[in-house]
Amino acid sequence: MNKASTKQLWSKNLVVLWFGVFMTGMGMSEIMPFLSLFIDQLGSYNKQQTTFYTGIVFAVSFLVMALVSPIWGRLADKKGRKLMLLRASLGMAVAFFLMGFVTNVWELMLLRAVQGALGGYVSNSNALIASQTPKEHAGRALSILVTGITAGTLLGPLLGGILAGVFSYRLTFHITGIIMLFVFIFTYFFVKEGSVDHKSATISRASATPIVLRDIIKNRFLFFLISTTMLVQVVNMSINPILSLFVKELVNPSSASSITFIAGVVAAMPGISTVIAAPMFGKLGDKIGTQKLLVFGFILASIIFFLTSFVSNIVPLIILRFFTGISDAAMLPSVQTLLSKNTTEEHTSIVFSYNQSFQSIGSVLGPLTGSIIASLFDYQGIFIFSGFLMLLNLLIFWAVAIKNKPYIKERYH
Repeated sequence: MNKASTKQLWSKNLVVLWFGVFMTGMGMSEIMPFLSLFIDQLGSYNKQQTTFYTGIVFAVSFLVMALVSPIWGRLADKKGRKLMLLRASLGMAVAFFLMGFVTNVWELMLLRAVQGALGGYVSNSNALIASQTPKEHAGRALSILVTGITAGTLLGPLLGGILAGVFSYRLTFHITGIIMLFVFIFTYFFVKEGSVDHKSATISRASATPIVLRDIIKNRFLFFLISTTMLVQVVNMSINPILSLFVKELVNPSSASSITFIAGVVAAMPGISTVIAAPMFGKLGDKIGTQKLLVFGFILASIIFFLTSFVSNIVPLIILRFFTGISDAAMLPSVQTLLSKNTTEEHTSIVFSYNQSFQSIGSVLGPLTGSIIASLFDYQGIFIFSGFLMLLNLLIFWAVAIKNKPYIKERYH
């Protein structure tokens, strides 16, 4: 396969997979506005019970995904990434569609677990693009992919609220399933895995020595990268349980009726800025070095979180949350780019799957950590904790990466 056709392959796949991760993000997030209301309809629960069940139903998908992702990643490296993309999109389509028929919270919980078990569309999209894209363009390509999942996650709650209002909670689940079915169809017809010799490439992947988490831990740089993904997710999710309450403290009493809207604006700011900044940062990282962009992200995040702990009205909070998304745009694609540059092609899916597992763990630990810190040190304590966590990441990066310079390797051996 010549250079021109290789570029055409990954460029076309990037377009299709951007749509796929966008719709996946939208499908995953559009049930959030009415999840607790739907659970309340499934039984006679008091406020505490509804809150508890909502938390469990929300978390179970991420917990199962954290456990199962490496299994699918290992299979993707052996059998092909497109196959795993098809499995994930079709599996989630069926799981979402069936959620519209549940009669109790336990059935919903089970299907959320199935959704997590059959997931992995985003991680396999990252792995496919990382393995196909020339290393000099990897940062830009993976950053563009990040904008897809971010934009979908941002717009999902808006679409879900509209659908639930116009139709019903159950029909919204059915529509979400149909959306994921379209993702399956687009992936089947338009994503090309491609290879100079597909048969020999498949044999090479199948005969490659498998790696497990222990191997990644031994490679301190790879372990640092996937740990960074987890910690960034912890920081991003830690504010979720208290966001509306924190906004309520900052707005004027006369604006109390607009608290939900303002909280929505505050919540959307990081995603909006990430979508804007990620492609530019990805291209910049390919030019100046991805490791430099990651250092910038750590420093900016630390400063922003420490400043956020001092806000006393809503406008500075909105501005600082916007800059939080800019730091995310510098950090998350940089981690994925460095993973791709330090991983062999036959191990790309398993490494990205472990990265997905650690991100899922962060999604569970984040809200729990935020709730605990808020109860002990008030809301501002969450931002101070987040600032120190990002500063710690920077120091570890200095010790692990800059002193030993493992990032200069193009591949992980």
